[in-house]
Amino acid sequence: MADIAPASSSLEQVDEKQVVSTGEHDADSTEVPLASSKKQSLSDLFTIICAGAALISDGYQNNLMTMTNVIFKKEYKDVYKPAVSTQVSNALLVGEIIGQVVVGLTCDYMGRKTAIVMTTLMIVLGGIMATASHGLTTLGMFWMLTVSRGIVGFGTGGEYPASSTSASEAANEHLPSKRGPVFILVTNLPLSFGGPFAIIIFLIVYSAAGANHLSTVWRVCMGIGVIWPLSVFYFRLKMLNSKLYRRGAIKRRVPYKLVIRYYWKTLIGTCGAWFLYDFITFPNGVFSGLIIASVVPTSGDTIRRTAEWDLLLGIIALPGVFVGAYLCDRLGRKNTMILGFSGYLIFGLIIGCAYEKIIKILPLFIIFYGLMMSFGNLGPGDMLGLLSSESYATAVRGTCYGLSAAIGKTGAAVGTEAFTPIQVHLGKRWTFIIAAICGVAGMLVTYFFVPDIKGEDLAVNDEKFRQYLLQNGWDGEMGEDDLRALAHE
Repeated sequence: MADIAPASSSLEQVDEKQVVSTGEHDADSTEVPLASSKKQSLSDLFTIICAGAALISDGYQNNLMTMTNVIFKKEYKDVYKPAVSTQVSNALLVGEIIGQVVVGLTCDYMGRKTAIVMTTLMIVLGGIMATASHGLTTLGMFWMLTVSRGIVGFGTGGEYPASSTSASEAANEHLPSKRGPVFILVTNLPLSFGGPFAIIIFLIVYSAAGANHLSTVWRVCMGIGVIWPLSVFYFRLKMLNSKLYRRGAIKRRVPYKLVIRYYWKTLIGTCGAWFLYDFITFPNGVFSGLIIASVVPTSGDTIRRTAEWDLLLGIIALPGVFVGAYLCDRLGRKNTMILGFSGYLIFGLIIGCAYEKIIKILPLFIIFYGLMMSFGNLGPGDMLGLLSSESYATAVRGTCYGLSAAIGKTGAAVGTEAFTPIQVHLGKRWTFIIAAICGVAGMLVTYFFVPDIKGEDLAVNDEKFRQYLLQNGWDGEMGEDDLRALAHE
């Protein structure tokens, strides 16, 4: 096996090869022509922008069932029992789990662009089918809606590894010192904004159609979700894979055993923390409309008032995203995530222990509920995607990111399934007390298993991983196109 050069020396060699040469051309160099460099730079910029635009769609789809659940319960009360409600709500989650794993692998093997185009098409197809959901019976309609939401889920789930890894790699090229905040503002911000955005769209459609046309309301809301992925589809067709990917991709003989040996502790951290976060935040988001509806006075237009309070809840939760983006470089990714999980402990206990009293003061209940969700955005909401994109080498970034997110969505599915039984058998206060317990567990998992990333160049992590593979006997091919070479080269 070839001798292993020091990391700094190898990185200097790579950087020299990227510089546009004006002298004699070296046959072994992998220099990037000026025109290609400009095209790559423009592609990276649009990749960052389009990631934000597309993930608004994912946030919208994730939160679409918040008010749709309220409508279904009123419009189809004889059929829309808890089992059907859980089935429809979980369809998106099951699709997302499959999409995150499959697309995570795809974007490592076939490239970021291929994966992103595929996810966009799936969201559009599933959204159209959901809008047109129909059946011989009402239950049949809900089965078609379940399948359609599953297809949408495959697309939105695939966006997590595909868009997020692309955005992280592009930001590493353009704004390396601000990669963390930029990544958060084009990933978790649009995902979190999707909640209030879905409520705003619902209120507009509901006001236009009226309380007597609830079927029209939910179908139009489903259809509008197709617009956002279509709005950036052209730019996604034109995008290029990042230079990091073109240099570090492993498309054959992926050494998964070595990957697990190298990243086992980090995987426990990102997968475990994401499971706990989604176990809390997803059911509390999806069923927030039902939670609020149960404490809103029953007189007047309860649907509109529930939506308005839910909108306020979503708005209160948003500032946490910006605080997390501000703290990630100053406090550190790991410490910021621990701080966020502590919010579940504090506000979960406040709401849970004083539930019967606090629900009688609805504005206070919404404020504390919103602050709990805001701390979730500040900590694990912001940091999990960022850490999952920074902790793993480019060659397996999509796979490990997708696996971490899929375990997270498994937590969301478990939380959604457990939400109603917890309320029925233990009482509504226990949904918040269990959130506090999960907050403690999240802090412990983060402290012991999550790496303390400082925001260094992603190429440094790639070089360390390459040397580890060489030291353990792997010498396969890395990279694609003009940057393809054997690992020892």
